[in-house]
Amino acid sequence: MPRSSVIAPPVGALLHRYEIPGEPLLCERVTEGLLNRGYRLATTRGSYFLKHHLDGDHEAITRQHRATLRLQALGVPVAPPVADAHGDTVAVIDGDCYALHPWVDGRHRDGAHLSTAESRRLGSLLGMVHICLEQVMRRPGRPPAPPGGRPGAYESADPRDTFRVIDELLALARTASPRDAFDTLAEHRLLERRALLELHADRRPPAASAGGWVHGDFHPLNLLYRGAEPAAIVDWDRLGVQPRAEEAVRAAAIFFVQPAGELELPKVRAYARAYRRAAGADAAELAAAVHRVWWERLNDFWILRWRYQLHDRRADAQFAAVSALAVWWTRRYEAVRDAFTG
Repeated sequence: MPRSSVIAPPVGALLHRYEIPGEPLLCERVTEGLLNRGYRLATTRGSYFLKHHLDGDHEAITRQHRATLRLQALGVPVAPPVADAHGDTVAVIDGDCYALHPWVDGRHRDGAHLSTAESRRLGSLLGMVHICLEQVMRRPGRPPAPPGGRPGAYESADPRDTFRVIDELLALARTASPRDAFDTLAEHRLLERRALLELHADRRPPAASAGGWVHGDFHPLNLLYRGAEPAAIVDWDRLGVQPRAEEAVRAAAIFFVQPAGELELPKVRAYARAYRRAAGADAAELAAAVHRVWWERLNDFWILRWRYQLHDRRADAQFAAVSALAVWWTRRYEAVRDAFTG
């Protein structure tokens, strides 16, 4: 097991480095992820969010921090890092990277807790993020480029590869011991998905070449509200260049999915109209993004990979709705596209 996964944050060294007055009261885990870990650090003088960056990419973390500081100046609700006594926002202690952020009192709200008007504000917010990122990340005379700097870098999933993944996961689900209801549902959904892919294999979208800077992981757990207003967009670890409209579609598919795996289309429509207006995106761009994200969902089995290949069950609770959504979306393809483009 990696050292960073078992050692508690060096609170004393961090407080000294940041010259934070007061005595530490607690340091408790509040998030656990593959990219980082988060803690609530409370002292006699205040509370902070302490992020332990497990990947340790100092340059990438610094880039994220600079972006959030610039976004804040443009009015985007974020929680930029606190600078230490030397002006640095990344603290490297014993080879591990840490960052300290102000603690934001707020709560997470998914689409079920958003009114139509609030759904509209959510779309406007994401559009604002994309427009502002274009300003703060752009280098003079050099527009953003896709990963690798080449057009056509955003390839869609090849169904031939997906069929191999389905076979691997089917074998694992069928031989799980002890076998439970999740394994039975997983087998059913895998067989169902294979049939859908066989039927729609000719609808694989072409590679996308247009990209812009995006948050990379915009969903309810990365947005804090105070009352009805967004207080802070957090967790910028996946800041990068991708087709922007696809982030808008992916976010809607997370915010507005219902437990039965259906999208709340009236709210999606309000959200998408506001996003298009704020981001300057047209209906054709959203239609292409809907098609690519639909295809992505048909070919994606990340929850089953976590469970059966990584032996990580943290996402199991999401599987029923996520797997049902792919099927429902396929059956209601035109209605979903029209909600994003109408």
